[in-house]
Amino acid sequence: MTKQLPKITSLLLVLFLFFSQQAISQTITAKIIDGQTGESIPYANILVNNTESLVSNSEGYFTLSEKNSDDAVQLLVSYLGYANQTLTVAELKRNQNKISLQSGIIELNDVNLSEKKLTALQIMANVKANLKNNYSYQKNATKDKIFFRESSYLAPKILDVEIEKSTGFTKDALKKANKELAAFTSKLISNPPKEYTDILCDYYHSVTQKEKMVYSTKMDVIKATKLKNESNAVSLDDLEKSATNILLTHIDTTKYYRVKSGWFGSRDTISLRKDFNKKKNKIKNTRLSSAKNNLNTLLIENSMLNTTKFDFIQNHDYYEYKYEGAKYSSDNEFIYVISFKPDRNKAKYEGKLYISENDFAVLRVDYKLAEGKKEGGFNMKLLLGVKVLENMSNGTIIYKKSPSGNGYHLHYVSQETGQYIYINRPVKFIELTNKDDEDIVAFDIKLEANQREKNEFLNISRSEIEHEDVEKLTEEEFNYIKLKSYDPNIWKNYIAIEPLAEMKQFKAED
Repeated sequence: MTKQLPKITSLLLVLFLFFSQQAISQTITAKIIDGQTGESIPYANILVNNTESLVSNSEGYFTLSEKNSDDAVQLLVSYLGYANQTLTVAELKRNQNKISLQSGIIELNDVNLSEKKLTALQIMANVKANLKNNYSYQKNATKDKIFFRESSYLAPKILDVEIEKSTGFTKDALKKANKELAAFTSKLISNPPKEYTDILCDYYHSVTQKEKMVYSTKMDVIKATKLKNESNAVSLDDLEKSATNILLTHIDTTKYYRVKSGWFGSRDTISLRKDFNKKKNKIKNTRLSSAKNNLNTLLIENSMLNTTKFDFIQNHDYYEYKYEGAKYSSDNEFIYVISFKPDRNKAKYEGKLYISENDFAVLRVDYKLAEGKKEGGFNMKLLLGVKVLENMSNGTIIYKKSPSGNGYHLHYVSQETGQYIYINRPVKFIELTNKDDEDIVAFDIKLEANQREKNEFLNISRSEIEHEDVEKLTEEEFNYIKLKSYDPNIWKNYIAIEPLAEMKQFKAED
């Protein structure tokens, strides 16, 4: 037995070191809660080692990457209206990965915020007057490390596609096509399609003054994933392509067709010819250009200067504002809390604004469509059989001071939009021939669905660089890592936005 002891000891030592290393290298998921109520605190800021920022998700959770899971790593947790809390990862572990924040709300009657007490409307007037000072483009070139997530959902209530007549189908082919279409639509209803796209990138921005202002943006994608059921469609364009592919399998693949819907004919030509589709694919957007365009759109939509969406900032006559109180920020400055709701029919939103007393910058906005309001839409149900209502629009926007100390930049965004879609239209595939156009196949499509999109954006860190660094940077195409189910290890070495439960539970069908 004594001769075997060293081997056992060595084995135990190896196992001990292995599991110790595993414990050290594992990511840590923690939750931020209210110290009194125990309720989760969404969108709290977590500053890691005073260099990189995280934000808790809408369920109050965040995850530290492997490199930030060492016991000595320091965390500074802050949230408007709560006292800041500084702790190490070791202390976080001892607290069972929970962080309890204590309320620091200040009543207005107890605090002299300024020499002259301002009304809510006067505060909003100051916000508008200081917009350019607080949110103008940075004169210095910047490099931002950004994580952003796009989530898409399509939930069809009714989806019927049936071929009504065919001049080119045999009876058996027509029966087979309708059977395939029925199976396709049934699957979409029983298993509503979802898609999640995550991108971590370095985003470069430069503004130079020559004969005129020149804006330059470049993106370097570090890692990108796409979680999707490839057999399901998400967007209406994908849905149309999937249904079209089923139809075209029963149509002559050597010929060309155009599509006619109701009174209108499409100029687009469709075919299954390989040479034709190769030509079409050449003009498709690249993954890089598409991702960059989506990010730029998000930045513009959530800019205090460029967007027309947030009329509660600009059009004070449309809204009723109310003074709700004051809170401390993480920088120990007073923050006005102003609620708003529609006062006229043109107004659409309700929510709260958190405004700095020092420079009247909006630090945070929580907004949603007021009851009975719509963002927009198109209703030609009786004439064209089409109705689209943009019936969901809500979100949270958080700004923080720029490294230079001049102005603010976008730190976090969570925005959700939704549409109600109704389509009831006849569609024809028409063969393109040298003679008169010939109807090949006609079918009816009926669709009633809700489509929802959610975008999240996190500026992890910002640094100032030279304009020349942006100019000489070469952008490169990237590939998505395609996933069929959520993998908690996929971002273990990086800072990322903690996904919600519905994303973690997603699993594509085989």
